[in-house]
Amino acid sequence: MHNRDDRLNNALLACLSDEAWARWRHMSDVLALEPGQSMDQGSGATACVYFPLGAVVALHAITEEGAYSELAVVGREGMVGISGFMGGGSFFSRAIVLKGGPMLRISAVDLRREVQNSQHMLMCALRYTQALVTHIAQTGVCNRHHSIDQALRRWLLMSLDRVGGESLHMTHELMARLLGVRREGITEAAARLQHQGLIRYARGRITVTDRDSLARGGCECYQVVKSEYERLLDHQPIWPGLH
Repeated sequence: MHNRDDRLNNALLACLSDEAWARWRHMSDVLALEPGQSMDQGSGATACVYFPLGAVVALHAITEEGAYSELAVVGREGMVGISGFMGGGSFFSRAIVLKGGPMLRISAVDLRREVQNSQHMLMCALRYTQALVTHIAQTGVCNRHHSIDQALRRWLLMSLDRVGGESLHMTHELMARLLGVRREGITEAAARLQHQGLIRYARGRITVTDRDSLARGGCECYQVVKSEYERLLDHQPIWPGLH
């Protein structure tokens, strides 16, 4: 069931006019997703696009051998299922829920029709797509050229921006899988960050205790991506609880 303020909980939905939002409420639904849940984006005529209203989702690719490769993290700033919006008809990425919460679902067919009728919504969606491309590209650079410690710092900061707090429920095994590294590597990196007083980790909950130092000791990738989202989606705050 929709809440009348749902569109205010997502930067792209906030682009909709009152008239457009009235139409969207009749052609979409709101789902409650659980942490660890894999999302079915469908294909062809059944393809759907999702707009997080509080949930946070990790996008990743999987090789034929079953190896994971991190792509991006999506929260209230964007949408999941970008291929459906672009009309490609297939999805190159998989999606797994990091933080449970509500998410608006609309068919890709309906979404494309709506953006064709709204120049403002189209521009918002295209600017988000540009930011997401930067996010995915910078993730590849970071994972290829920077250390596991730096990649973990970046991933924690990006995830927590979207969660809107300082804690995240996450096992070392899932973090390692999403980052495409060995579990032992994540365990060692997390232990070093904890020894430096930057995080606490207990019973699957990671709490960042010194965000500024965590960012200062990392690579440039976090700030590059964050700045690009803020530059391109400048019509409203996009990081819940932080600005």
